[in-house]
Amino acid sequence: MKHTIAVLVNDQPGVLQRVSGLFGRRGFNIESITVGASEESGLSRMVIVTTGDENTLEQITKQLYKLIDVIKVIDLSANPMVARELALIKVNAEPASRPEILGVVETFRASVVDIGTSTLMVQVVGDTEKIDAMVELLKPYGIRELSRTGVTAMTRGNVRG
Repeated sequence: MKHTIAVLVNDQPGVLQRVSGLFGRRGFNIESITVGASEESGLSRMVIVTTGDENTLEQITKQLYKLIDVIKVIDLSANPMVARELALIKVNAEPASRPEILGVVETFRASVVDIGTSTLMVQVVGDTEKIDAMVELLKPYGIRELSRTGVTAMTRGNVRG
């Protein structure tokens, strides 16, 4: 089972390394991790996507709270949430194939952010499944480079996470 957790931490050097190291030492896999400033000065929010059963999630939470810089751990996937990821995809695009590629871009409500002589760079924002689907449709044209941000998420509505 996939879990998305938010971890509020002190904005200090080495915190990311300590959190990711905890996952590695315990044999928990991180599918994606994003870190950035939070709404509170001096605190950062990490959004981590991992897999495991409820027992695994409970163990992860307990271990995270043992780290000195961890303020709060929230299981975002326990409530309705909005999760997004961004990808930049540089694809081979000779002039003859550009109309087809632009059709894919339009269908996914993505956008072209750079045009080269034989390439297009596409930006797409959405859930992980949308990004995966777009990558699959662009593969036949030849993906030259792919960069993904990882998932960032928040609970819906008035629930604070």
